Amino acid sequence: MSVVRLDHLTKVFPGGTAAVDDLSLTTADGEFLVLVGPSGCGKSTVLRMIAGLEEATSGDVYIDRERVTDWAPKERDIAMVFQNYALYPHMTVRQNMGFALRLRHVETARARRQVAETANLLGLRDLLDRKPKALSGGQRQRVAMGRAMVRRPRVFLLDEPLSNLDAKLRVSMRAELARLHQRYRVTTVYVTHDQIEAMTLGDRIAVLDQGRLQQIGTPDQLYRAPANRFVAGFMGSPSMNFATVTPSRGEPVTVTLGGVELEIPDALRRWPGLRAHLGSPVVMGLRPAAITLAGAASGSAVEVVPLGVEALGDEKHLLFEAPGEGTAGDRTDAGELPVTVDDPQGGRLWTAKVAQDADLAIGRPVRLALDLGAAYFFDAGSGLAVPEAGAGDEPGAGPPSPGMGPDDPRARAVTAAEW
Repeated sequence: MSVVRLDHLTKVFPGGTAAVDDLSLTTADGEFLVLVGPSGCGKSTVLRMIAGLEEATSGDVYIDRERVTDWAPKERDIAMVFQNYALYPHMTVRQNMGFALRLRHVETARARRQVAETANLLGLRDLLDRKPKALSGGQRQRVAMGRAMVRRPRVFLLDEPLSNLDAKLRVSMRAELARLHQRYRVTTVYVTHDQIEAMTLGDRIAVLDQGRLQQIGTPDQLYRAPANRFVAGFMGSPSMNFATVTPSRGEPVTVTLGGVELEIPDALRRWPGLRAHLGSPVVMGLRPAAITLAGAASGSAVEVVPLGVEALGDEKHLLFEAPGEGTAGDRTDAGELPVTVDDPQGGRLWTAKVAQDADLAIGRPVRLALDLGAAYFFDAGSGLAVPEAGAGDEPGAGPPSPGMGPDDPRARAVTAAEW
């Protein structure tokens, strides 16, 4: 098993496009680290630089304390699984899986034994004499995994390996990947744009945007304590709802949303940094689960008109126009800044999760209760989170981190001092 360290890694393509911008992070020995972010954020470029398939503009790649930045791919002892499987069409499954061993001049009997063991593990024993065209997508993906595993590499690199599979098969393959990693504990760096894959597979997740590291931490840390608005909006499905509001001065602290004044419970005790934003615009985030159907007696409810209702079996998603739309800077007669909506996808819809038996219809008004005790707050300018009291003490919470700290229990292989 191995430790991978990226030290101020940068990649600038001809024309000045910075695909990766000063990225530093360190894996633990045997860790499953997921790089996640939107298309074009630089995650696949990072993987290719670790593999040696892409030359870094600056910065270094280390594997087990060895600087491998200038090493050829074959010298790094890594195995990479690509999105398109990259199987040799004229070779059988057996030949595809054993090809790397043949290039390394592994003794024939030993190579056959390793291929057979890996094929049994992946359920490919009865397919060894077939060629790729006779295999399903899931079987081809297993062959690509087997070809990487049979070499017993120091590091696995996987570049969106499940993106070509159907939804049901992706779920089963996620479980298979998790099982294999639990068994072998080979250090793995996995690239995906699918946050569900990231949260179900990763020991830790590194969120990238425009080539820069936004935050790194466990799935729970990124979901519960996002460092900034980008991470908050990216992690979670459906994504977080955002609105720009103006917290009132004094106690209790309230915000006006959809023409209704709503109290933020224990605002200044739970979010001490919110005091600096009183009377000024701040971005508030609410996850869909924090919005529920209001009871008849509830006074603090916002009335909305459903624009869409998605029945998902065990729950329904209610889509509606963001409450209290307005133009930033235009004050109402009461002198209050109206709410403005700034969806990162450019839309103006909010989503609520409600019970599957909820009586909803498009165009029929409904009253919603908003749990502001579950809200998140972000600086309107920088987008950085206003942390909850004590949240900064958690690993992975707060500002973007270059990697794990020396006190992280998973950093057992190497500490910052040793480097």
